[in-house]
Amino acid sequence: MIKADYIILGAGASGLMLAYRMACDSFFDNSTIIIIDKAQHKGNDRTWCYWEEGDGEWDDIVFKTWQTVFFGSKTFSDKIPLKPYNYKMIKSESFYNKLWHKLKTKSNITFHQDEVISLTDESDKVTIKAESENFEGIKVFSSVMFDDLMNRQTKYPVLQQHFIGWFIKTETPQFDESVATFMDFDIEQKGNTRFMYILPTSKSEALFEYTLFSKDLLPKEDYENAIRDYLSKKNISSYVIEEKEQGSIPMTSFKFSEKNTKNVLYIGTAGGWTKASTGYTFRNTTKKTQILISYLKSNSDLTRFEKKTRFAFYDMLMLDVLSRNNEMGSQLFSSLFKNSKLKTIFRFLDEESNFKEELQIMASVPSLNFIKALFSRMF
Repeated sequence: MIKADYIILGAGASGLMLAYRMACDSFFDNSTIIIIDKAQHKGNDRTWCYWEEGDGEWDDIVFKTWQTVFFGSKTFSDKIPLKPYNYKMIKSESFYNKLWHKLKTKSNITFHQDEVISLTDESDKVTIKAESENFEGIKVFSSVMFDDLMNRQTKYPVLQQHFIGWFIKTETPQFDESVATFMDFDIEQKGNTRFMYILPTSKSEALFEYTLFSKDLLPKEDYENAIRDYLSKKNISSYVIEEKEQGSIPMTSFKFSEKNTKNVLYIGTAGGWTKASTGYTFRNTTKKTQILISYLKSNSDLTRFEKKTRFAFYDMLMLDVLSRNNEMGSQLFSSLFKNSKLKTIFRFLDEESNFKEELQIMASVPSLNFIKALFSRMF
């Protein structure tokens, strides 16, 4: 039995970020900390993007920044300045390297390459069964889901933000590298919420990502054919695919926090740290890990960490609408971007808006479906 004060299951963004914050805080210097994952070095396995006002904590590893975004649909299209915000892109390999560089300087933090099978909160300790070893911790933070309760429950709909992206390089300059495309709905919707997400990193390099907010995944060729057709539509024919990425992020108001116990806290996507209505996780994880470090210094009951907010209710209504009327995503987002200031949208999505701003957001989108969703939840 390998014992530690704190055990972190999963060496992805949330697990490493939490360990990194512990490594940077002298409060944890006398605590033993273990990180467990089946792989330590994940390489450049994903890309994270987020908007931020001014300078930020991760600026030294930001790969690309945009100050203008494009939103496109059949009813509204525009280039929108982001000021005072920037839209920032981080490649995961740079992120992992930065955090591991710090973690390796701390003798009280160790990594174990293993695959976790189960964990049990025994009131005064948590026991963890893995393929090769058994572990025991006082507090455990898990980014690993051990059950399928989210998909088996019926109280809250579960959509997926699912996508395949191509990093392409063209023979000649094709892109305005100063403008990122948030959403281009000017593609066939086929009864869903479908859009292209485009991040140009130079005049001849860009990420093209075909993305859906819907319940069911597509065959791989459907995503890739859609990217191919979109490139053809934009008269981009001579290119090479340098990298590919794909993913599926749950979008749900399922109460992940109900799985937490006094000594076990689920983090990252497994803890509901993904913004339910957008699928964005990185910025939320940055804020959550900061709050968690502060919480651990004076609190021992992890069931009290997560707090209910009105924003969870807003997300729930949004997902109820998209679940019942998945085809109206283009209309909903077009109305939002057309009728609201981008700063107000960002403050709302960052859960930093005031009630006046939230009323402005509500007034900017088609109301009938939201009223129906509200009455359905109330009655």
